Amino acid sequence: VFLVLWSTFVYDPLAHWVWGAGGWLQKKGALDFAGGTVVHISSGFSALVAARMLGPRRDFKRLAIVPHNVPLVLLGAGLLWFGWFGFNAGSALAANGLAAEAFTNTNTAAAMAMVTWACLDWFRTGKATAVGAATGLVVGLVAITPASGYVTAMASVAIGVLAAFVSYTAIQIRAKTRLDDSLDVFSCHGLGGAVGALLTGVFATKLVNPAGGDGWLAGNFAQMGTQVVAVLAAIAISVVGTAVLLTLVNLTLGAKAGVREQLGGLDLSEHGEEAYFAGEVGGTPLPGPALGESVIVSSATAAS
Repeated sequence: VFLVLWSTFVYDPLAHWVWGAGGWLQKKGALDFAGGTVVHISSGFSALVAARMLGPRRDFKRLAIVPHNVPLVLLGAGLLWFGWFGFNAGSALAANGLAAEAFTNTNTAAAMAMVTWACLDWFRTGKATAVGAATGLVVGLVAITPASGYVTAMASVAIGVLAAFVSYTAIQIRAKTRLDDSLDVFSCHGLGGAVGALLTGVFATKLVNPAGGDGWLAGNFAQMGTQVVAVLAAIAISVVGTAVLLTLVNLTLGAKAGVREQLGGLDLSEHGEEAYFAGEVGGTPLPGPALGESVIVSSATAAS
């Protein structure tokens, strides 16, 4: 219910403002090639509001919450990287030089952000983690999204590096708070999208896309002001809209999983099954007296 409401009253108006004929941000000349403002800033700041309103999970800060499956994390990140070529290059709406430029910029920014994130991990902890590298590449993909069809490949290097620094720092700050943003959507998508949108105003050039606009380095400082307005407008509608809609849903249907559901896991409460069974090898799980509990019967007993 919340997603239907959010897409209708937050995402759709913002998409019209930025991309629609007659949209006020489109008229002002805001640049967002593939959705850094419309998709990522909106979802990232909405996630911040939701995490703040719903509060942390029961075991937050008490138990170590580790990645579910690192190989699957890396597989998913790889699929995202591949799919993002269609997301960004496809926004050229043609198989042409602009699509090739967006494709190249997408790959370059993702690679630079991934390497930067790994270096930051290594400098801080002495180890470069695989999950950190995957997070970094996603941040690079997010940051280049608004700029991919407006900037040069060298600019995409700077965008990837700077976005990684900002998002990495934000995650370290978030880790010291009670904000339970489990996937760091705000730091990666909200701030990553904002960095990309603002840097579009710095690096954009009509030499790449004559239908776009020149940025600060091309002599058009006013584009920076337009990008700032677009970022602030996206933040405003996302924060206010999410707060109102989530309040309505929470007062009527409820928006947070209860303690019982959290302890048992949402796989059980929503689907009646678990991804992994950690009981006796060869055993057969039977429904227990409470959600998340089970009784193990031996294979011989189960067969009889």
